[in-house]
Amino acid sequence: MSRAAERLRTVIHHLDGATATIRAPPTSAQTLTYSPPQKLRYSFDTGTLTPEQRLFYEENGFLLIKNLVSETDIDRFRKEFERICRQEVKVPGLIVMRDVAIAKSEFVPDQRAVSKLQDFQEDPELFRYCALPQILKYVECFTGPNIMAMHTMLINKPPDAGKKTSRHPMHQDLHYFPFRPTDRIVCAWTAMERVTRQNGCLVVLPGTHKGALQEHDYPDWEGGVNKMYHGVRDYDPDHPRLHVEMEKGDTVFFHPLLIHGSGMNQTQGFRKAISCHYASGDCYYIDVRGTTQENIENEVKELAQKKYRMNEVAFKDTWAFRGRLVQGERTSL
Repeated sequence: MSRAAERLRTVIHHLDGATATIRAPPTSAQTLTYSPPQKLRYSFDTGTLTPEQRLFYEENGFLLIKNLVSETDIDRFRKEFERICRQEVKVPGLIVMRDVAIAKSEFVPDQRAVSKLQDFQEDPELFRYCALPQILKYVECFTGPNIMAMHTMLINKPPDAGKKTSRHPMHQDLHYFPFRPTDRIVCAWTAMERVTRQNGCLVVLPGTHKGALQEHDYPDWEGGVNKMYHGVRDYDPDHPRLHVEMEKGDTVFFHPLLIHGSGMNQTQGFRKAISCHYASGDCYYIDVRGTTQENIENEVKELAQKKYRMNEVAFKDTWAFRGRLVQGERTSL
């Protein structure tokens, strides 16, 4: 680490316990545009992130870590996914989703019929991802030492069937979560193969994590929209966007207010990724009635009532029973 970086780490360490602000010194590599000073509110100094990484996340709301998950682990996750698709294993609580275009066509009895596995917390092999030490080492930088795995997904983005349904609308993950504080929630998203613009990589709007939670609903798309794929109703289309291309094993961590989505898969292959949303064990549930989140609350409750044959299900309960402690103590969630 350079002397300048070491000095910056020392300054940040002092600021973590104070209300002072820090301004990054300009370098020859920086543009002439300059952001105002701000508090380091989005990460902790655990010794894992460099000062430059903390400042990058502070400004942009995401951080890409190269080659974090081994090829061996990813291949094991892929094999377990294939076993589930072949119905060789039954996982309690697992939601198996199909792309709306595939769902309307003839059923294909293998992984080509499945666009996403959601809530795999009861599958020991897939859930192993959520507890990988190298993942939790970075998660702790954003949540603190008490870590809950709250939401799990394995995405199998299919080749687009010509209806553009393989897209995921631009959205903020916090729309789905009835717990706070916002800054103590983070997503880890790992590429299970090379992810490019051609096969539908993540698209992010850097810096939008500093804004508020916006209103979401289903976009009006001609080819239809996949279930629960809500999108931000109104965002600045001129905001700079970044396509996050990744290699197998790369992992991106991002804030739940970061506006992001993904494009169509324009290749003939499937694009796989595995992810988990984490929250501090010290987070707490909120009542979302009367807020912009009420529409997703109603949809989730309706789905849960149908799936578990229960007359009344509280939104927070649908999250509480899925959450799993992966480090530290479960003090609230």
